Amino acid sequence: MRLTASIAAFLAVATFSSIESAPVKENQGQLHVPIAANPHFTYNATASILRAKVKYAKFVTHAFSGSGVVPTTDYGPDSLYYAEVEIGTPPQTFKLDFDTGSADLWIASTLCKNCNPKQNKFDASKSSTYKKDGRHWEIGYKDNSGASGILATDIVNLGGLIIKGQTIELAQKVVGNVQSGSIDGLLGLAFDTLTTVRGVKTPVDNLIAQKLIDKPIFGAYFGKASEGGGGEYIFGGYDPNHIDGELTTIPVDNSLGVYGVKVDTLKSGNTTVSGSFDGILDTGTTLLLFPDSVAAKVADTYGASDNDDGSYTIDCDSSQYQPLALTLGGKEFYVPVDSIIWTKQDGQCVAGFGYSGMPFAIIGDTFLKNNYVVFNPSVPEVQIAAAKH
Repeated sequence: MRLTASIAAFLAVATFSSIESAPVKENQGQLHVPIAANPHFTYNATASILRAKVKYAKFVTHAFSGSGVVPTTDYGPDSLYYAEVEIGTPPQTFKLDFDTGSADLWIASTLCKNCNPKQNKFDASKSSTYKKDGRHWEIGYKDNSGASGILATDIVNLGGLIIKGQTIELAQKVVGNVQSGSIDGLLGLAFDTLTTVRGVKTPVDNLIAQKLIDKPIFGAYFGKASEGGGGEYIFGGYDPNHIDGELTTIPVDNSLGVYGVKVDTLKSGNTTVSGSFDGILDTGTTLLLFPDSVAAKVADTYGASDNDDGSYTIDCDSSQYQPLALTLGGKEFYVPVDSIIWTKQDGQCVAGFGYSGMPFAIIGDTFLKNNYVVFNPSVPEVQIAAAKH
């Protein structure tokens, strides 16, 4: 598989709920960032899919060819996740979406007059380590939403690991979808070729370059709401206690700046639903979004009806369903029956799968909460195993 395009970074900030974060754990050479659940979250499949569409809009014209521990918080049960990050001296705390589908570190700032009033905003005048960069950044989307502002550098504290001179993007203006929500910004975990301003090092780049982690990897674990929720990112390692079985190594195509993988086959139980297609492992997307033709076959298999917004309504009786199995690197990885149904919404059940109009799958949290992934940007590759909750 080869991703044949050169693209800019994207930012998707939509409607999020305010939540409390779990404490950070730190081991030698690793950073553990925990995540937890929000009991007050309101599900919205349409908004979740819109976030993905906005984020990957520029991919539509480009087809595919041939540890520190940081806790994360679930915006809503089995929905999107954030972690708390400190920036500046003295530290200012922000709730950031950790996202393998983008590469920028973007935050609301006091320079922004139309940012959401619920957001924490970075105040440069209160940080003694703040340095102005002077360059401008701007992101625009096909739905006429966007954000723009200035670059700066400052100290970034990820669960006790101090990144010096990290480039941050301070929003001065936001438009459309990026105005909504109480999340404060985004911390991209994709490759630096995807950054909005070329030459900027990502937080992961700097963790490695400044020798803050022992290994150039990070592990992502997402808990299920039915089993307590929460989760964590481990920078510099992974947690074997959340791995069931052996890790399978899968090559990554990063030519678009993201974690591109090849899905060899897709099955429901013993029935093959689709042959091979391309996918992106994206911790910032809630659902498992297939290419349209594949999604239609999956929906037909489960008797789901199209809501014409990228989501499907599905029968709430899960006893009739078989698990989905995605074959990656010659190994089957499962989306169990309890994740085929995402949630009840307006008295009906919404499927954990959908479509986004893209020529590739966006492999989001429906898959990731059931499978532990170790990301290795240096090779690049990922290692995947069934998650142990």
